[in-house]
Amino acid sequence: MSSELLEKGIRSFLPLHRERKRWSDRYQWVELPLFSQYLFVKLLPTAESRLRVLQTAGVVQFIGATGCGTPIPNEQIESLHAIVSHNIPATLHEFLRVGERVRIRSGALEGIEGILSAIRNDKSLVVSVDLIQKSVAIRIDGFEVERV
Repeated sequence: MSSELLEKGIRSFLPLHRERKRWSDRYQWVELPLFSQYLFVKLLPTAESRLRVLQTAGVVQFIGATGCGTPIPNEQIESLHAIVSHNIPATLHEFLRVGERVRIRSGALEGIEGILSAIRNDKSLVVSVDLIQKSVAIRIDGFEVERV
């Protein structure tokens, strides 16, 4: 698919990650798409450009409210490029938004629930925890959280 798009003059990006798979007799490392069923393309926002992509084998649709595709900020694509190009181990993680109810999944605070109130640049989370009808802000850097 990527080569067909390139022939059409359309740049694409398929972020891959390595995963260890087990067969009946052995283990083997394989490269898989980081986001299953998603391929990023860079193109002009014209109907003709979109049609050329849609006429590519394996392409089903564009993602977005109108079906015309929603641009993804360059910083996010550049971040994915950096992770992939430096072979940084990556796994999918549930997408969380500020204001969602979350639960801590591991460590000394496992099971505590609260409202995700911030995502900090230092990669820690601040969660408001309901304790006796009060809120307590705690840093949970290094803990895994999940949406409740």
